[in-house]
Amino acid sequence: MTNATASDFCRAPSSHRSSVGICLAALLASPFAAVAAPAPDGMKILKAIEANEAMTDDVQSKVVLTENRKGQGVKVLTMEYFRRDKDKSFVIAMTGPESERGNGYLRQGDHFWMYRRNTRTFQHVNRDESIGGSDAKGGDFESRPFTEMFAPVKDASGQESLKADTVGGVACWKLDVRAIVSDVDYPKKTMWVRQDNLLLAKQQAYSSSGTLMQSAYFTKYQPIAGRQLSTRMVFVDEVEKGNRSMVDLSEVKVGKVDPNIFTKAWLESKSR
Repeated sequence: MTNATASDFCRAPSSHRSSVGICLAALLASPFAAVAAPAPDGMKILKAIEANEAMTDDVQSKVVLTENRKGQGVKVLTMEYFRRDKDKSFVIAMTGPESERGNGYLRQGDHFWMYRRNTRTFQHVNRDESIGGSDAKGGDFESRPFTEMFAPVKDASGQESLKADTVGGVACWKLDVRAIVSDVDYPKKTMWVRQDNLLLAKQQAYSSSGTLMQSAYFTKYQPIAGRQLSTRMVFVDEVEKGNRSMVDLSEVKVGKVDPNIFTKAWLESKSR
């Protein structure tokens, strides 16, 4: 089923696209040596993604989110993104368009808030909160160990669903996983990781009833700080057909970020 390329979903005008997964469900990934070996087990794949995403230093980036809504045309959102993994914090400060400028999102540990400039209020929201009304979710911007959230699906005999497949002609491992905690965006996912380097190539998310809700494609990676950073993600709404969002990262920097940035006070100051 996966021979369609991600480019089939990327035809919206988007010369920008900066980085939002800044994931974003797989945002950073280390370069693994080519693997011409037997299939790894599912937990090994999850641990590899987990290790790929871990950052010992803070990271910041410019983000462009291009949203295509059926019948509504294209909307471009720009933002500043800051992430600090040691205490599970991140900040998104919207910079455009004018209707969104000054709005933002703040994650501190297990708490996630949405800030609105017009009311100067913070609202506690969930990981599945839409960013700027797009198909990108709050959970796409965080770094959280996969093995804390998901486990491979097994049949009655204990056999995993892991099998060989392709995405855009690239050999991948296809793995079904299920949530082991309640605070996740979707309880069931199917993941495709490249066989040669274990980078995430595609992900499909399902509701608890098994309805396909979203497809995500990780179409660009860039080396930074000894890792491979996912710098373009495409999110396809499988319920509202024709809707899709792309997230692009640019001007990525790794290194200590001013701790005052990860506060409500700083985010509020951006709306003045």
